[in-house]
Amino acid sequence: MSLITPVILVGGSGKRLWPLSRESMPKQFVPLLGKQSTFQQTLERVADRTLFAKPVIATNDAYRFMAEQQAKDIGVEIDILVEPSRRDSGPAMAAAAAYAQSQGAQAVLTLASDHLVIGIGAFLDACREGLAAVRQGGIVTFGIPPTEPKVDYGYIRPGSEHIGTVLKVAAFVEKPNAQKALQYISEGLLWNSGNFLFPPALLLSEMARFEPEMAAAAREAVDKAKRTGSTVFLDAEAFAKAPAKSIDYAVMERTDKCWVVPARFRWSDLGTWDALLDVGQADSAGNVTEGPVELDHVRNSYIRSDGPLTAVIGVDEVVVVAMGDAVLVGHRDNLPRLKDVVQRMSDSKHKAATEHAVMHRPWGSYQDIDRGERFRAKRLTVKPGGKLSLQSHNRRAEHWVVVKGTAEVVLDGKILTLHENESTYIPIGGVHRLSNPGSEMLEVVEVQTGDYLEEDDIVRYEDIYARV
Repeated sequence: MSLITPVILVGGSGKRLWPLSRESMPKQFVPLLGKQSTFQQTLERVADRTLFAKPVIATNDAYRFMAEQQAKDIGVEIDILVEPSRRDSGPAMAAAAAYAQSQGAQAVLTLASDHLVIGIGAFLDACREGLAAVRQGGIVTFGIPPTEPKVDYGYIRPGSEHIGTVLKVAAFVEKPNAQKALQYISEGLLWNSGNFLFPPALLLSEMARFEPEMAAAAREAVDKAKRTGSTVFLDAEAFAKAPAKSIDYAVMERTDKCWVVPARFRWSDLGTWDALLDVGQADSAGNVTEGPVELDHVRNSYIRSDGPLTAVIGVDEVVVVAMGDAVLVGHRDNLPRLKDVVQRMSDSKHKAATEHAVMHRPWGSYQDIDRGERFRAKRLTVKPGGKLSLQSHNRRAEHWVVVKGTAEVVLDGKILTLHENESTYIPIGGVHRLSNPGSEMLEVVEVQTGDYLEEDDIVRYEDIYARV
């Protein structure tokens, strides 16, 4: 069999890890543990080119530039498969299988981009063991031996039939209550990691049995896809025909061709703050801390600051996360309610519910410094070769001051080069563009003035990143 084609699924908003994870920068792109994001850790997990082909990233248009940049930062080449709408994991995996099959892949490994795996050697061994069942026409998942009665994981009941170390799946079991979870552990059930290894033709044929509309929509979306460099854009109209359904409901719980590798690596879906407490390095009082924090009489808690100095005194079993624009304080028992709280904040139009203070763009990033009734100050960072779109604004003027690097400014057809401590003025209606022609990061302080200062006051005339 040829190399395994890894397909890394990048989606979701990570509301249960707010405020670190938000819609504009979800948890898979954030360094939760160490200096790398879980997306980058996942890429490095499949870096052995004697076993794995070049990874395919299945994501949406909003996240494709972040995926591209983070892969570039660690020197990994990728292809990107852009989903035009969110249709859950079933259509995403079907489209990935159809695309991989069109590229000649015989084995596909789908991986979540936001999971933690400890024990890379054991992970690679599990993939090799799973190939034995794949060669015999099986769909393989990775079951995790439970360490505690988790109620937020699905479970797998293994059967007695086996191919080497790989066991036939007797049943997939939904998330249990605490009593059932204890029973499942005693009966030898495994946690369902949600990662799968399969022949793409088999997954598509099984999907055609159970969800023919989904399979047909995925194939059509790939057949009509458009490619730009290493990025493939699935056809929007075709993809929208696929029913929104998880892969478990669509295929895995219905097929008789599923097998499970009992994994020997440590795994977590990092779905909650409690999960980070479980896998982090705790002190003698059971606390896990990140960043500038000071504790006094605190036990069994997760305390993190990504900016302000944070002091916590005299509490147990809490989570405190402090960022520049948002703070979370909650008892661990009540953390399942966080998702609903974030939704309420989002419904109330609180920007920090969905947007980070630092907003990432394909050309770099921007961050608000200050804001008043008729002004807004930002810090712009433009990476080497980065270019903002050629644009104009109807209701605001802009003042740019270069604080680091070299800027090339286009204003109404004229080109101006600015160095450190130099500035320029962009009047209302001026057709302009800021770009970085240098080899180091460009940093600019932008002060906007006007009666409307939101991001939708923009007319784009040209954009190298094909944004609308």
